[in-house]
Amino acid sequence: MSIEAPYPELDEYLAWIGEAGWRISEIEASEGSAGNISVCIGWPTEMRRKFPLVEPLDLPLAVPELAGMTLVITGSGRRLRDIIQEPTANLGCLVVDKGGKTGKLFTSPKRLFANLTSELNSHLAVHRDQIGSSGTNFHAVIHAQPRHLTYLSHIPSYQDQKYLNQHLLRWQPETIINLPEGVGFVPFNVPGSQALMSATLKMLHQHRVVIWAKHGVVARSDTSVKRSSDRIEYAETAASYEYLDLVAGEHGEGLSVDEIRAICKAFNIQQSIF
Repeated sequence: MSIEAPYPELDEYLAWIGEAGWRISEIEASEGSAGNISVCIGWPTEMRRKFPLVEPLDLPLAVPELAGMTLVITGSGRRLRDIIQEPTANLGCLVVDKGGKTGKLFTSPKRLFANLTSELNSHLAVHRDQIGSSGTNFHAVIHAQPRHLTYLSHIPSYQDQKYLNQHLLRWQPETIINLPEGVGFVPFNVPGSQALMSATLKMLHQHRVVIWAKHGVVARSDTSVKRSSDRIEYAETAASYEYLDLVAGEHGEGLSVDEIRAICKAFNIQQSIF
């Protein structure tokens, strides 16, 4: 889907990114400067008043599908919890040039980072892939490191995607409603690598939240950056219940398959996990 006019102003997106970053920090999914956020906006955006400084930037991969679009992206080493207090110090605006190999980076005199996020290649690739395939004019991506999801990804049995989802989605009715396709799983790859980027793209075709094994998660939305953070929160809450059950000796029965199917029938949820 696409966002229709009248389009939100840049100030609104800066506030929403800040709120999403704050919530990710609140649920302990962004220790220190871990995690990053980007939104891709496909309509003309006035940024010079907030980000008056401009410099050329070579992109880590060609993204011709994003030519002319504006990406608001976290700076490397910045804390997600700090964005809400001073977004212009922690974010940059990247306008992709024609051809998609270069761009113009707009920043503020308050800038507190040298470079954009080290995961820039993955962010660009996900935006290119989703916008190119769907034609949407907006897309948001968040990478975070929620502790329970990340911990479970270290346990071999949870590295099986079917097992993972059948155990995560059994604790609350809201989980299957909000994540009907479940959570995707990508085996460990070096952060920022081509292998991680390629595996993530493939998995995000079927899932809106994907676990990076032994690293964290990435979530996407074509409606709202806060919807991306919500999806991480739903998945992390499910993982916290699963962790509690492991610690308690696995006494919890969770929702049965019949109960989950009844929920899906009542809310017209299409799923293939149970």
